[in-house]
Amino acid sequence: MKRFLSLAALTLLVMGLLAACGPKTDKELIINSYMSDQAPKEAFQKLVDEFQKQNTAIKVTVNTTAHEQFKTLLGSWLASKDAPDVVTWFAGYRMQAFAAKGLLEPIDTVFPGGSFEKEFPAAFKPPASYEGKIYFMPQSWYWWAVYYNKDVFAKLKLTPAKTWDEFLALCEQVKKAKLSPIAIGAKDTWTAGGWFDYMDTAVNGGPFHQQLTMGKVSYTDAKVKETFGYIAELSKKGYFIPNATSYSWQEAAKLLFDGKAAMYLMGQFIKDVAPEDKKPVIDFFQFPYVAGRTEYAVDTPTDGFMVPVNAKHKLAAKKFMAFLATKEAQEMFCKPLGRLAANVNVPVPNADAERGLAMVKGASFAAQFYDRDAPEEMAAKGMNAIIDIMATPDKMDDILAALDKERERIYAELK
Repeated sequence: MKRFLSLAALTLLVMGLLAACGPKTDKELIINSYMSDQAPKEAFQKLVDEFQKQNTAIKVTVNTTAHEQFKTLLGSWLASKDAPDVVTWFAGYRMQAFAAKGLLEPIDTVFPGGSFEKEFPAAFKPPASYEGKIYFMPQSWYWWAVYYNKDVFAKLKLTPAKTWDEFLALCEQVKKAKLSPIAIGAKDTWTAGGWFDYMDTAVNGGPFHQQLTMGKVSYTDAKVKETFGYIAELSKKGYFIPNATSYSWQEAAKLLFDGKAAMYLMGQFIKDVAPEDKKPVIDFFQFPYVAGRTEYAVDTPTDGFMVPVNAKHKLAAKKFMAFLATKEAQEMFCKPLGRLAANVNVPVPNADAERGLAMVKGASFAAQFYDRDAPEEMAAKGMNAIIDIMATPDKMDDILAALDKERERIYAELK
C-alpha cells in the first residue's frame, strides 16, 4: 500500500512538474514575416496586436525581412533547431517542397470550424496540403492584371486593349507620345515571371503551361518559342522601359504612378505602394487575348502561413494559426489592403476586388505564379532567361537552348 502511494505521489509530482513547464511553451511566439512594404506590414501588425489582446499571456515578436532576402533565408530558418514558430509563405509547390523535406508541422487540427472546408474553398486545399496533411494556412489571394494610368490613357485618348493587336497599337501610341508603354522592375526577377505565365497561357493555354512548369515540356519546343517570340517582339519595338534591370518593382511602379509609363503587368498589391492621391488614377484590365483564343488564364497567388516542425512554441503557433483562419482576422487584414480573403465568409472589400474576382471566376485556368509552380532553381533560371530575352531578343534561341539544358538537369536531380 505504501509502495502504491509512493508511486502515486511520484506520478503526481512528475505531472505537476510537467504542468509547470508546459505553459512556458505558450508564453512566447516568434513570427518571421516577409511583409516589408508599409501597407501590409501595418495591416499585419494590427492583426498581431489583436491576437496579443486576446492572448495576453503570449509575448509575440515579429521579425520582418525584405521579401527577396526572406526567400533566400527561409530554407535555413526552417532547418535550424532555433526555427521561428510561424513563417509567412506561399501555397502550392513552394510550400510542398518544404513539407516533402519534413520541415513543416501539420496543422489539420487548428481550424475553428473543425475542418479546412468550413473556412476555405475546397479548391484551396490541394495547394495547402502535402500527402494528405495540411501544412499551409491561406490568408489572402489576389489577381494579376495589366495596371494602367488613367490620366495617361485619357490624355492620349486610349482605351484598354482586349486583343494582342489592340495592345500593340496601344503601346505604339504611347511610345509616339515619348512615354514608356510598359513598366517592369526587372531588378526583382520575379516580375518577369508574370509575363511568362500570362503570355504562355494566352498563346498555348493553361494545361500546356502547367506541363511546362512540371518539367514535361522542353523550353525549345516550338510552342514555347512562340510564347517568347511575343515577349521578344515587345522588346525589339522598345515597349519596355529602358534599363529595366536597374529598377526594383516598386521603383518601376513609381514610373506608372507619375505618368512616365502607361502600363504595368503586376499583382493587385501594386496598390499597396501607390500614394493615396495616385490610387484613384490606377486601374486595370485583363491580359489581352492572343491569336483569336477566347479562353484566358489568370495568376492568382495565395499567401499565408506555415509552422516549422522545429518551432519551439507549437501550442502558441497553432493558436495563432487558428486565429488566422477566422473570418474576423482575415477581414481585418484583407479589407484595408483591398485583397480577397481566403476565408469564404469574408465579403469582397471594394469594387476593384469585385472586378478582380469576376475576372478570376471567368478564367479557364488559374496559376499560382511561375516561381511558385516550378521548382525554385528552375524558376530562378527561367526568370533570368526571360530577362535576358528582354535585353537581347535576337539571342532568344541560344538562351532557350541553354535554359532547356538546365531543365533536364534540375528535374533529373529531383527524381
